[in-house]
Amino acid sequence: MWYQFLNIFFFAFHTLLTLFNCTGWIFPVTRKWNLLTLLLTAISWFVLGIWYGWGYCVCTDWHWMVRRRLGYHDQSRSYIHFLLLKLTGMDFNPRIVEQVTLVVFLLSLGLSIWLNARDWQERRLRRQ
Repeated sequence: MWYQFLNIFFFAFHTLLTLFNCTGWIFPVTRKWNLLTLLLTAISWFVLGIWYGWGYCVCTDWHWMVRRRLGYHDQSRSYIHFLLLKLTGMDFNPRIVEQVTLVVFLLSLGLSIWLNARDWQERRLRRQ
């Protein structure tokens, strides 16, 4: 019962986190939080990835542990590939999914950094 709850929790949390990473930079009120979640994602993918494999995601790892306990043996290496498979039933090329995921992540990170820097600059100029 506990693992079933965790499975649903990770579906919801990880999917919402992914969507927030992609879109949180749009809204001024969420930009700082978006930058934080993007930087945490980057640390997981690129720093922890040194030891666990590039693109390592803590959320995916925990979710996979829960799903193994429930008897699922998912073959997807990435959460995005897994999510697309579950939502559409289509088995997209995992390499293409990973490349598109990286491009969207880098664009989101770049936009978040730029907009946060612009907002900071505007606030600083208003104080003068």
